[in-house]
Amino acid sequence: MEDNELMGSMKVSKAVAKMAVPSVISSLVTVVYNMADTFFVGQTGNALQVAAVSLTNPIFILMMAFANMFGMGGSAVASMALGEQKEKRAKNVSAFVLYASLIVGIAFMLILMIFMKPILTLFGADAETYEFARGYTFHISYGAPFIIWSAASSFVIRVEGASREAMIGSMVGTVANIILDPVFISVFGMGATGAAIATTIGNVLSCLYFLWYFLKKSRLLSLNPRYFRCGDGILVKICSIGLPTAIFSALMSVSTIVLNQILVAYGNAPVAAIGIVFKANMFITFLQMGLANGVQPMLGYNYGAGNEKRFREIERFSKICCLIVGIISVILYYLFREPIIRIFINDEEVIRYGVQMLIGYMLSGPVIGILFMNMNCLQSVEHAFPATVLSILRQGLLLIPLLYLLDFLFGMNGVIYGQSITDYIAVGLSVVIWARVRRGLGEEKKTAAAAG
Repeated sequence: MEDNELMGSMKVSKAVAKMAVPSVISSLVTVVYNMADTFFVGQTGNALQVAAVSLTNPIFILMMAFANMFGMGGSAVASMALGEQKEKRAKNVSAFVLYASLIVGIAFMLILMIFMKPILTLFGADAETYEFARGYTFHISYGAPFIIWSAASSFVIRVEGASREAMIGSMVGTVANIILDPVFISVFGMGATGAAIATTIGNVLSCLYFLWYFLKKSRLLSLNPRYFRCGDGILVKICSIGLPTAIFSALMSVSTIVLNQILVAYGNAPVAAIGIVFKANMFITFLQMGLANGVQPMLGYNYGAGNEKRFREIERFSKICCLIVGIISVILYYLFREPIIRIFINDEEVIRYGVQMLIGYMLSGPVIGILFMNMNCLQSVEHAFPATVLSILRQGLLLIPLLYLLDFLFGMNGVIYGQSITDYIAVGLSVVIWARVRRGLGEEKKTAAAAG
């Protein structure tokens, strides 16, 4: 099947399904991986090892922030180039993303190895957790180039319609990690260090799969160093378009730290409960995020090709899918809210808090996909700044002050609704911003037609 047919002429519902379903599966596999990693380390029965892994989470999140910036930004710029029939530029973009990811990964490795002790101390490692955290960080540090490169690659290859291959590449690493976790952690008795080794090996295998794809199957993308270039707006556009996704990832870790600091005043049970709720609620969020990310290359392609009608059809159909998926997910979660929490823990106090928190968090589930779609639409038409603003508001400038305000006014009962309230405000703002940008694009088109 020609890539142009998938991107530009195939029936919208079929094209969205072909691009979005593998992306959704990849997102859910990531959720399962996050749960499995925590679960297997927890089987050691050593709370200090679990704490050590938690302390090093910001490192992994920051790696993914850069991977997402290069991947999402590169995907948008390359898909626009293909829509404009500029195949050489698409090769320039793919080469830049892949080599830039590798360079940043090596920088991460060196920084972590040289400044490991001050970094872990800054993150809160003490005399009891430092050695566990150091072992985990050491093995994650040399895995940094593979972690960032594989994640960025999974975004870029979707540009030529290879959403299934992107899913396979992600699953190769995740499945390997899930299989190796119990081997290194329990069988070899390596604990948190074993989890890091399993993660690194999994990402190495993903890299090998993507390398095979670029060398043997890709027709429109390239690893050839001669295509690598930073000029012609490639560096600026990729980083600016991908910035909202990077900021979203980075601020998520900051807001989580703030939330934990607020809840710890009410005891350890609420802190434990919110950790479980984060994991559980990721299914609702990542279902819709995966759908939105899956169709992004089609949006960029049709914007680059000037096909406004198909762009709007893809946008409209995808948003309807997000709404349906969100509503069904929330209904199921509400009906099975207590069994969902019990999967993770059997402590009645934590379950009581967890059920209450899960209800508070899933209130925005039906509409959160609209936010992701509007942000991807903005990125696809080269309006990255308002998408960046929305990311900063949702996970930082709006959420963090709101958490403190709700805590002051209503205590913990108010705090647990902070994320949903922020989500609804962000969704509303995204609707207004995207409507104005889209109207502006229409006016620009009319002006250009009149001038022609």
